[in-house]
Amino acid sequence: MTIVTPTRFDTKIAVLLSDDLLTWQRLNVTAFLVSGLAGTIPELLGEPYADADGTAYLPMFRQPVLVFAGSRDLLSAAHERAIARHLPLSVFTADLFATGNDVDNRKAVAAVRRDALDLVGLGLHGPKNAVDKVLKGATLHG
Repeated sequence: MTIVTPTRFDTKIAVLLSDDLLTWQRLNVTAFLVSGLAGTIPELLGEPYADADGTAYLPMFRQPVLVFAGSRDLLSAAHERAIARHLPLSVFTADLFATGNDVDNRKAVAAVRRDALDLVGLGLHGPKNAVDKVLKGATLHG
C-alpha cells in the first residue's frame, strides 16, 4: 500500500467572487479570472497529461485553486489589499457581462477609475500568507 503525502504549497491561487452572482455567472467569472493567471504565470502550470492510450491533454494548474465568496465591499477591500501587496491580479467587473469580446472587455475596464470598478470577481496568486491577508473576511465558496 502506497501512502500519499499531501503536497504543501507555499503559494496560493485564489478566486474571490461576489456572493450575489448567479451560478452561471460564478462559473463564467471563475474561468475568465484563472485564465489571466495561467496566461501570465507559466510556472503555475504542470506538465501535459496523457492517458494510457497516449492521447495527449493540456496541462492544468499544478496546485489547487481555492474559490471564495464575499460582499462587493469585501471585493473592493481585497482589491486594494492585493494592489498594495503587488500581487498578480485579474479582475472581472459587472460591466463585462454586457460585452461579448476581449476588446470590449478591456475598454469597459479602462473606462472606470480603479476605486469605482464594480468588481464581481478577483483572481490572484502569491505567497500563502499574503493571499490569506488579502482575502480576510471571505468564506470558501460552497
